[in-house]
This record gives sequence, C-alpha cells and structure tokens, in this order.
Amino acid sequence: MRLSRYFLPILKENPREAEIVSHRLMLRAGMIRQQGQGSFSWLPLGKRVLDKVCRIVREEQDRAGALEILMPTIQSADLWRESGRYDDYGKEMLRIKDRQERDMLFGPTNEEMVTEIFRSYVKSYKDLPLNLYHIQWKFRDEVRPRFGVMRSREFLMKDAYSFDLNFEGARAAYNRMFVSYLRTFTRMGLQAIPMRADTGPIGGDLSHEFIILADTGESQVFCHKDYLSLAVPGADTDFSNDEQIAGIVKQWTTPYAATDEMHEEATWDSLPEADKVSARGIEVGHIFHFGEKYSKPMNAKVQGPDGKEHFVSMGSYGIGPSRLIAAIIEASHDDNGIIWPESIAPFDIGLINMKVGDAECDRICGELYDLFGKAGKDVLYDDTDQRAGGKFATADLIGLPWQVIVGPRGAAAGEVEIKNRRTGDRESLPIAQALAKLGIAAEMGIAE
Repeated sequence: MRLSRYFLPILKENPREAEIVSHRLMLRAGMIRQQGQGSFSWLPLGKRVLDKVCRIVREEQDRAGALEILMPTIQSADLWRESGRYDDYGKEMLRIKDRQERDMLFGPTNEEMVTEIFRSYVKSYKDLPLNLYHIQWKFRDEVRPRFGVMRSREFLMKDAYSFDLNFEGARAAYNRMFVSYLRTFTRMGLQAIPMRADTGPIGGDLSHEFIILADTGESQVFCHKDYLSLAVPGADTDFSNDEQIAGIVKQWTTPYAATDEMHEEATWDSLPEADKVSARGIEVGHIFHFGEKYSKPMNAKVQGPDGKEHFVSMGSYGIGPSRLIAAIIEASHDDNGIIWPESIAPFDIGLINMKVGDAECDRICGELYDLFGKAGKDVLYDDTDQRAGGKFATADLIGLPWQVIVGPRGAAAGEVEIKNRRTGDRESLPIAQALAKLGIAAEMGIAE
C-alpha cells in the first residue's frame, strides 16, 4: 500500500480527551475515530490490526475444536425472561421495542440465544461435546465509558459456549479453552497469566481471568515468578487428549496467581520474597464454568447413555479483540509510539523513500515494494513528499516491526538502512543482506 493513497489521519498533538497511553496512541496513529461516548469507528490501520487479532483467535478456537457461528445482535426479551436475567441485568442492557411493540434488546452477551439454538437441535449425548463461538459486536451501556476502546460501550467480543453431558465433560471443555487461550495470547506476543477469578454462586474453581502485566494496568495482581518462564503449549498440542490437556492446566494453575479480589494474604506471605511478582495487570480474557445455570430454566437437556434426560453442563469463554488491542499497546509502546508484535502489526514493513523524485531512490523503492509483495510481506510504502523527520515520526508512531529506509547516498552505494522498531537497532546493508535479514530469499533480490 502506498501511503500517498492510504487513509492515515495522523494527529501531531496528544488529544486532550485521552487519559491513557493506548487511547492517545490509537487516536494519534489514525486507528480509530470517536463517534460518541464509548463508541468508535475503526479506520483502515486499526481495522487491519483488528482483523489480524481475530484471525489468530479463530485459528486457535478452531484448533481446540470450537465451531464458529454468528448470532444476531438484536435479541428477543422473551429468551432473557426464560433465564430470569431480563429484569436482573441492570441499566447496562439497552432495551428497545420493535414496531410491533415487542420487547427487544441489543445483546450484551449470548448465553440465552446460544442455549436456545442448542436445545432446538441437540437431543442426545452422542452429539456432545459441543462448543459454539462467534465474534460479534456487543453493546453495554456503561455508566462511565473511558480509556478509549479499553472500556467502551460498543465492543467486539469472541464468546464461546460449551455444552457437555456432565461436570466431568464440562471440565475437559474448560481445560481445552484454557490451553487455547494460552496459545492465543502467546501468538500475539503477550505473556498472559491465568489468575483465579470469582465463580459467584456457582462455586468451584473453574473461573480464570487471563492477565497481562503492564505498568498502566487497571488492577493490582499477584503471582509466582515461575509464570514468567513457563513454556506455552506448541502447535502440536493434541486437544483430543483430555489427560494431556489437563496436565497442562495443572502446570499452569499450581503456582500462586490472583487478582486483587481473589488475593489471599496468608498464602502470599508464605512465598519466598524472591518468588513474588506484584504488578499492575490488564484482563484480556475470561473463562467460566456455570453448569446448569441456563440449561435448567431454559430446558436444554439431552438423553444420556442411561436413557435418562440430563440438563447439559455449560461454560462460557470470552476474549474482547477490540479491548485486547488497547491492552497490547499499553504493554508494548515507547515515547515515540506503538511497538506492534509482528503477528498482528498492520503492515510487516514500512518502506521509506527519503527523496521522492530521485531516480535511483524511486527505482529501488519501486522494486523493493514489488518484491515485498511477491514475498508475502504487507508493506506500507511512504512515497509522500513529507520531510525526513516527519516520515520517521510517522513510522515510529504506527509501530511497524521493520523500517526499510532508502536515501540517495545509500542508493548510490547499493545499500539500504533497516531499523528494528522494537530494539531501535539500525544498520546500513547491501540490499541482498537487508533482504536476507527480513527473511526474503536471496534469489528474489533486485538489481543493485
């Protein structure tokens, strides 16, 4: 993509309404545009990141055996009356009426609707286990939306729902999602720590929040230092092996880890000081087993192997991709802007032409631009007539992993400068060596 033809509304000044780093940088980098209180449009750069985050989420949900569907945003109030939640949910639910004066709502979550889908079609234990997920915009009328997309009223959510014959099956489903989440966040360049969360009236121990550590985090968290070096399961993980999956979960839940709400001072005090990590954290995912909370009132049951009918045991599993992007920025930025992990960067490479109109600079940039595309790299080519300082500031602000800089002096010598955004390291290299460093085969080189 040529920057001269791209829609990238960069802001030079920090917006006054932005209270935290991610909100400020997302506005400045032209990723989002605020349309109302807690409501945002996602502009081209932001949408590219959002799509890459969702792709990773989908791949790991699919790998763990979940099946993607898509449910409506507008739901009937009758379903929520069945579950008993319609009157209890509170003012966060946006209640509306259609032209026939039927009570409707803009869905803040989908337990009722997915349970209705399940009960309509699944009648036998032979069709279990089942896990259905979707990625959909939700609306919750927050009293005080703030911090940009970190706490907005309209947000994108991946919510999955598992259905099993009994608690043993539900625990296995929970474990699969637990491991799936570990892999999902790692692929996005994050170190997410599963911390015990409140299970409410359901009880038990099957509720975890996945927390990333960040100085600007919204809450205090406590964990054992072992979490900082635990190996995340690889792509060869066998999600059909319940015993193996349970072993991974046990490994990741044995050391101490808790949020402020679940923190136990006595247990914490018993740890050696050298093993304690107390820091600020941001929640990026939550998984929760709720058993028959919805299946009983909504009559969702299957015939078991004993010939009797059983209310299914359910769980829910959430990740907010739109919120997640803000959390990543909070954990990965510097004074100059965003530092994207390579897996979710809007573009892999920023190609900077330092002197547009110079024949050799134009030639090398044009050939590199074509070459990067053939090599499968997403590239943003700065072919504008902006001054050098402005080009560098833009490249650092939007945080692309690599910058390839082509200037007259280097072009004459057959060299380009490459910069790693995360480390800040810069070096001038012959074009072939620069390409090799970017992972592009030597045979795809250009004339020097």
